[in-house]
Amino acid sequence: MKRSLKRQMIVVFIGLILVVLLAMFGINSQFLERYYIANKQNDLTEMYATVSQAINDGCISDAATQEQLSRMCEQANMSAVITDGVGQVVFMTAREDDGRLTSQMMGYLLGKNQDKSDILKTTDNYEIQKSTDPKNKTDYIEMWGSIADSYLFIIRSPLESIKESASLANQFLVYVGVAAVFFSILAVMFFSKKITEPIMELVDLSKRMANLDFDARYTSGGVNEIGILGANFNTMSITLERTISELKSANNKLQKDIEQKEKIENMRTEFLGNVSHELKTPIALIQGYAEGLKEGVNDDPEGREFYCDVIMDEAGKMNQMVKNLLTLNQLEFGEDDVQFERFDIVDMIRGVLQSCEILIQQADATATFVETEPTYVWADEFKTEQVLRNYLTNAIHHVDNERKIEIRLIRQGDTVRITVFNSGFPIPQDDIAKLWDKFYKVDKAHTREYGGNGIGLSIVKAIMESFHQQYGVKNYDNGVEFWFELDAK
Repeated sequence: MKRSLKRQMIVVFIGLILVVLLAMFGINSQFLERYYIANKQNDLTEMYATVSQAINDGCISDAATQEQLSRMCEQANMSAVITDGVGQVVFMTAREDDGRLTSQMMGYLLGKNQDKSDILKTTDNYEIQKSTDPKNKTDYIEMWGSIADSYLFIIRSPLESIKESASLANQFLVYVGVAAVFFSILAVMFFSKKITEPIMELVDLSKRMANLDFDARYTSGGVNEIGILGANFNTMSITLERTISELKSANNKLQKDIEQKEKIENMRTEFLGNVSHELKTPIALIQGYAEGLKEGVNDDPEGREFYCDVIMDEAGKMNQMVKNLLTLNQLEFGEDDVQFERFDIVDMIRGVLQSCEILIQQADATATFVETEPTYVWADEFKTEQVLRNYLTNAIHHVDNERKIEIRLIRQGDTVRITVFNSGFPIPQDDIAKLWDKFYKVDKAHTREYGGNGIGLSIVKAIMESFHQQYGVKNYDNGVEFWFELDAK
């Protein structure tokens, strides 16, 4: 990465080191000599004060004073000559015994060599200046003048040492700078790695979170700002995962609600269409026969009775259809609670057969059920009886050939299968899958004849699905068998 944090840190730190080194180099070159001169002026002034005190005390010639002055000159790298009122030297540093410094002082007193001097400070008793020795071409800082009106002195210190020191210092800074840059690169690379690795982990974590991978976690730890940020990332990941899960659940529920609404709307449309179609025929018959009665189409009592029977029969069919539709509506919309209880299915079958005996006789059919031992099942007893009655009524209305109806009970582990068989013609294969649809009729003329409206098997489907149990139909060569299953445990 051209603009990686690691590279930027290296560039910034090395740049700072180079700037500091260059600043120190410039300061050494420009200000070190000035600082040295200012410091030397203090040394010269201190030397002047010591000499002045010794002269005033009359101990300038004492060995202790001479040793003190020599030590001060040695420590400050100064040369000095002091003469009394008659020109006798009362103090002179050992290095100036050739008389050059005395000659220099006399020249200043006589006003010579002043044009080569740069005066730094002037008082009534002395003058401090920067000058160049004409013989050795060396720059000095000098103090000359008088003490107690009769003593003359000159003190000087070479400036070449400070120039050499500045040059050496700059050279040393170059070496130190190269070493500092090298070790700084190593140090910055090490510490930047410590900083950038957690950051790169956070970058990878953010990418994974952007791709909805919420198993990603920050693992580098730490109690610094990056560690706190990583901990916040982990918290954010958990929160986002929980929030998205809640959103998905809410979205799924909303989708189901929309689908349910669409389903309800489709069912409503289908219901209205089917009801209007199914009610059209009986209403038309009732209206026609009622108008016939009103207009006296048939005046004999037997004819009027027939008209009334037709009207009552069609009204009864309409009433039964409305009841069935209300039952089916409750089942399909889940508004009818299922009450599971344990009951004897054998006893129920016998009771239903007994109540339908007259219908079986009218159909000139025989119904058999050979079970005698009680068999207990878990289900809603009332709804189970509805299923059985629909199957049995359907069998009675479609029985043919041998005109026999058989009800069997088959135990299969934890379930019991109840079958209702009627002899007759098998159901066409194309119609089997549609049998459970509302208002669907395989033989419309025959169904109309016995008053069916195609709702009974839809009620069976709704009840069995509310039980979460299996149901179905099976064709045989000599008839049809409808079946359903219940829990026996």
